[in-house]
Amino acid sequence: MFENLLQLIVLFVVIIDPLASFAVFAVATDPMKDAERRRTAFLAIAVAAIISGLVLFAGERLLELFNTDIQNFKVAGGIILLIFGIQMSLGMSLFKVEEKEGSSTAAIASIIATPLLTGPATISTIIITSHDYGVLCTGIAIAIVLAFSAGLLLLSARISHKIGKMPIQVMSTIMGLITLAWGIMFIRDGLGF
Repeated sequence: MFENLLQLIVLFVVIIDPLASFAVFAVATDPMKDAERRRTAFLAIAVAAIISGLVLFAGERLLELFNTDIQNFKVAGGIILLIFGIQMSLGMSLFKVEEKEGSSTAAIASIIATPLLTGPATISTIIITSHDYGVLCTGIAIAIVLAFSAGLLLLSARISHKIGKMPIQVMSTIMGLITLAWGIMFIRDGLGF
């Protein structure tokens, strides 16, 4: 079981890509105060954990309940990633932080939670691995990777201050291009190209 768990942890680190979420989170929450940034991080991880748990235990039945399938989910997630990737690549403001308190927190948290942490690739992988490796092993692997992601998000302000704004902006542009590529890949996969 330990070998399977290690394989699943590596797989989910690649699929969930906590570093990509860290880069997006660091840029999107830069204008926020520490308390709001922490709330945003906890909300993003909580939403990602809830989605992962639902998919882990309900799987494809959940998609059927909403009268959709993984292909449609890939296209929808791809469109969101395209928009998000364009904004990141061009250095545009992702959210208006000056809007009423809490609105930017929820908006940023929802984007980090899905499609970044628990997008179509993560959902597909959870469904497949829970079938192949079991719910327990898959659940432990997801919990470990989400805990690591939470640590990165919570430390984003400190890490950003230590390395400076320029590397974060460069990383944001690069991650924006990668996010664009993911969006295109999800749409192509969803449409069967």
